[in-house]
Amino acid sequence: MKTHVEFRSSKFPPYEGEEEEINPGLWGKRLTEYLAEKLSERGIETEEMAVEDWGCYLPIRNEGFRLALCCGHQSGDDDEFLVFTDPSTPKLKKFFRTIDATPQLTKLLDALRMILEADPGISEVTWSEPG
Repeated sequence: MKTHVEFRSSKFPPYEGEEEEINPGLWGKRLTEYLAEKLSERGIETEEMAVEDWGCYLPIRNEGFRLALCCGHQSGDDDEFLVFTDPSTPKLKKFFRTIDATPQLTKLLDALRMILEADPGISEVTWSEPG
């Protein structure tokens, strides 16, 4: 399942001081806020973002297991971004059982695909599998 997407956009520059809060060259708050708003418009509820040392973590309201989008500028040009899901694969191990996250991931990824494709300010969208 392709749960990683890279793209280019000048819409999500860092806030002043954001790189000091995360790490030099890494940011993602504007992108995460944008995705939270667009997901909400599509009926997908999010929770409060968390700033990590690699970017931003956007929890998705979900029962049974943790589901989130990980967002941010990674390396390269200032307009290059990466978003990936947590979990990044549809099969999860939880205690002594396996959970199939395919329905939840499919719904989230379909919404993300539509958001990215509908925005003329986002280009060079490339999907890939984790690894």
